[in-house]
Amino acid sequence: MNMTTKECLDKGLLRKIESNIKRAKSSIETAEERVEHAEELFNAKFYEDSIISSYTSMFHSSRALLFKDGYEERSHFALCIYISEQYNLVIENRFITELNSLRLARHDLIYGLEKSKEIQESEAEDIIGTAKEYLEIIKKLIKI
Repeated sequence: MNMTTKECLDKGLLRKIESNIKRAKSSIETAEERVEHAEELFNAKFYEDSIISSYTSMFHSSRALLFKDGYEERSHFALCIYISEQYNLVIENRFITELNSLRLARHDLIYGLEKSKEIQESEAEDIIGTAKEYLEIIKKLIKI
């Protein structure tokens, strides 16, 4: 990720808004719903879809931080940049790395740019676990 938060703001990929805890809480609720959905998809053996839903949970968890801080994203990439820059001292790097890796995987899976390798059950299960952990970390940071 070779761009900065400032560059994302300059290019309109992030926008400064008033801090909005109501929207942050709504994003947390969406993140909770998406991780539950990821588990349902996993149990039905739809591993690719469970990974997409896990990423969506992590995306909405991250959005909650942006809303709390008074920002709004206009790109998934910019959201990853912001989290990486602003929260790298309080969120373990493995979560930030996974967020960006899943962003890229989601893009490939949804748009079918490359036929991805077959998703293994254990990989999908690990990603759901990561999304759940990330959600709990974000809830503590937002104090929800």
